[in-house]
Amino acid sequence: MNTSAMASAGGLRARRAARGSVTRGAARAGLAARGVIYLLVGALALQVAFGGTGRQADRGGALAELSQRPFGAVLLWALGIGLVGMALWRLSEAVFGSLGEDGRSPRKRLLAAVRCGFYVFVAYSVLYFAATRHQSGGGSSDKQSRDVTARALELPGGQWLVGAAGIGVVAAGVWIGARAVMRKYHDKLQLGRMSRRTRRLVDVTGVAGGAARGLVFAAAGVFAVRAAVEYEPDRAKGVDDTLRSLADTPLGPWLLVCVAAGLVLFGIFSFALARWRRV
Repeated sequence: MNTSAMASAGGLRARRAARGSVTRGAARAGLAARGVIYLLVGALALQVAFGGTGRQADRGGALAELSQRPFGAVLLWALGIGLVGMALWRLSEAVFGSLGEDGRSPRKRLLAAVRCGFYVFVAYSVLYFAATRHQSGGGSSDKQSRDVTARALELPGGQWLVGAAGIGVVAAGVWIGARAVMRKYHDKLQLGRMSRRTRRLVDVTGVAGGAARGLVFAAAGVFAVRAAVEYEPDRAKGVDDTLRSLADTPLGPWLLVCVAAGLVLFGIFSFALARWRRV
């Protein structure tokens, strides 16, 4: 067997290993862990809408809430390990490609690499909290957003950088919401293994949950653009402040209630992906 044939065979074995049972288990654990976080953030946001909590409606608040539950420490470690699984799954997609005709395209691999980096950060923050019971990365998402924006604005061309990042987040939010409404997630689900009733329920969670998630991203991006235009880092908002700002719209707290309920539905949708997604 020549060298190129051996390399080809080795690459094929590596791709098969990347899509083996271990990677599938890591992906499903990661999707379930993401579902837990969105469920908790959505529930906290609902409490904010009705004036019933002092916790931040973001990942830090969700971790603090979880730590107060029975076996909270065990749950936090399980959540962090699940998110490590999500990062490893996205890493395998970046290196070997994902399922689908264009799964090995540079665009899909780059997107997988970005997602991997994001979940590495999230997994680290959860595991750090589990080990120390102190939120890493500077505290709440609101403080993190303001600090990062302030540092970015001090750079040469900082206003343009923050503005471009904000526009990118808005675009990502619109893309997330649009794909959810068009039910693009059907391409990744094992629909044949679902009953008709289950498929309808999954569509309710996928469409409503994805639209709510996209709205939160887009709103946060708008605040980042505003911070850049006005050169005021305090205009930038994290997840908690973004959600709370929805209650200040003409629709009042009911918009926040709808979005919070949507985030809860996205958490349930993540559990459905953990069960039926093709990996």
